[in-house]
Amino acid sequence: MPKVLSVNVARPRENPDPRGQSKITGIYKRPTTEAVMVRAPGPMHGGLGSGLVGDTIGNPRVHGGDDQAVYAYAREDLDDWETKLDRTLTDGMFGENLTVTGIDVTGARIGERWRVGSEGAGGPLLEVSGPRTPCRTFAAFLDLNHLIKTFIRAAIPGAYLRVIEPGTVRAGDEITIEHRPDHDVTVELVFRARLTEPELLPKLLVVDALSPEMAAYARRRLAVNEG
Repeated sequence: MPKVLSVNVARPRENPDPRGQSKITGIYKRPTTEAVMVRAPGPMHGGLGSGLVGDTIGNPRVHGGDDQAVYAYAREDLDDWETKLDRTLTDGMFGENLTVTGIDVTGARIGERWRVGSEGAGGPLLEVSGPRTPCRTFAAFLDLNHLIKTFIRAAIPGAYLRVIEPGTVRAGDEITIEHRPDHDVTVELVFRARLTEPELLPKLLVVDALSPEMAAYARRRLAVNEG
């Protein structure tokens, strides 16, 4: 049964990237034993930042907001990365809010909806909105200069989720897929379309749940190509 292994919130610290746009980063996340409230944070610019109460977004110009409210990564994929990178990766070390198991996060379809916990117990309903794209802070945090290129090549980005219904999450909560769209546009496909395979961009525009930012990017790129 898919479930949450850990709920991870930021321990704000100085940005390890000396050229970073913000002095403080929230990428350093550690598991908490407490139940955490999840709610829609509002817009990226001027909103609450993270969807998790008590979490921190270091650079709200490019992170956070409703379409990046919650970041999930699979423990199985972290285990594979441990082998690739030859280092131990604890839950939260990729900056994810939810370390999950038993669910194909990168293979999830855009618009797929997950109930975390149970509706009767106040568990939130989350919707897959897109992939995470790697940044320099991520590479600097793990002290791996080559990480961005390696991460892009692997195409296992994990998923951002928006909050459809608020609620509380805690380690051990089961995850139920309540809705799976009938298209084939996955988190991985969006990631590849944006970063390595622009020929896939037309496929994205049929997806209603695609983030406005990603839809606008796809339209711009396609317009340039047509011009």
